[in-house]
Amino acid sequence: MKEYEVVVAGGSISGLLTAREIAKKGHTVLVLEEGFEVGTPDHCGGLVSKSALSDLGIEPSQKTFDCMIRSAKIFSPSGKEIKIDSQNQQVAVVNRRELDKQAARQAKQSGAEIMVNTSFKEKTKDGVRTSIGDINCDILVDCRGVNSLINNQRDGVLLSAQYEVYADWIIDGQVEVYFNQVKYPGFFAWIIPSENGVGKIGVAGKTINVSKTIDQFLNSKGRYSTIRKIFSPIWVNGPIKKFVTRDIVTVGDAAGQSKPTTAGGIYSCGMGGIMAGNAIAKYLDTKEFSQLVDYQKSWEKKFGKEFEKQRLARKILERVDNKTVDSLFDVITPDILSDISAKDDFDFHTVSIIKLLGIRNSLNTAQKIMGAEIKRVLSI
Repeated sequence: MKEYEVVVAGGSISGLLTAREIAKKGHTVLVLEEGFEVGTPDHCGGLVSKSALSDLGIEPSQKTFDCMIRSAKIFSPSGKEIKIDSQNQQVAVVNRRELDKQAARQAKQSGAEIMVNTSFKEKTKDGVRTSIGDINCDILVDCRGVNSLINNQRDGVLLSAQYEVYADWIIDGQVEVYFNQVKYPGFFAWIIPSENGVGKIGVAGKTINVSKTIDQFLNSKGRYSTIRKIFSPIWVNGPIKKFVTRDIVTVGDAAGQSKPTTAGGIYSCGMGGIMAGNAIAKYLDTKEFSQLVDYQKSWEKKFGKEFEKQRLARKILERVDNKTVDSLFDVITPDILSDISAKDDFDFHTVSIIKLLGIRNSLNTAQKIMGAEIKRVLSI
């Protein structure tokens, strides 16, 4: 069996970008993908800003973009709604299959090898054990997603269901989010349009039957035709403590690099891949372990404060009831919505959360909910 300097377990966006960066520096790297192709199954909502894609070094083709998002509607439990104009934020819905395939092409063009229908089994003394045999390597990169976390850290895991459907009630260019602490405790339901009446409809929450819940949500909206169904765990507890342990580097969802508020992670996980790839290449050049450790420092410098704020925002969401959520909608003014639409950043969105809670200028409502933890959100 051929030897590699690095083996990446998982052909996700984070794994593929890790491999791309390592290969660009002239090192040998193999990506193991257990599926029959990269990008399948697609269990991602696919929302990402165009600036984020640019940072990731990906110039999407026309096939990669499903649509641009013009607005977002957010609904309270009683049906109150607010609408945010998102055109300035340049948010796109991408086809994750095509996005991952584009990242795979970049990795292969840089010199990486990708092996599909091959699963990682365990770490060995000299490398890794796979479904087709042992492979020697110096570094293992774990990009196996949330499944890497489930056995050890169940507290941060929520079950989710996402259906791709065709329906005439899906509005092109408009994302919809539905809060209800009884139906979707600690999370929400969502509608993300693709194009021409096709969209991704999802639900997640603590201790709910997601199959039953998503069927109820869909039936409440009207008639629809199901294209595909995806059931998967999501991680909402922020990054793990250590990204690097000896010769194992953890990246992406496996490292808890998806957003605690929405579980989205194309940007934060993809940047994790780039940072990890650069750090691993430097380590292979120098054999200095400090180069590997710099990967976590770089990621935390860029995303650490934002993710800590998002974790605190999540604690707020988990503790409020439907009556409180409705009361928060009452204090949102047109000026707040206009300010969010004009200025805020999709990829670093806790500033928007703070404004929506109405707590930058008045802590009265928020202090009734969380007191000291609200102040921590403002101070980080």
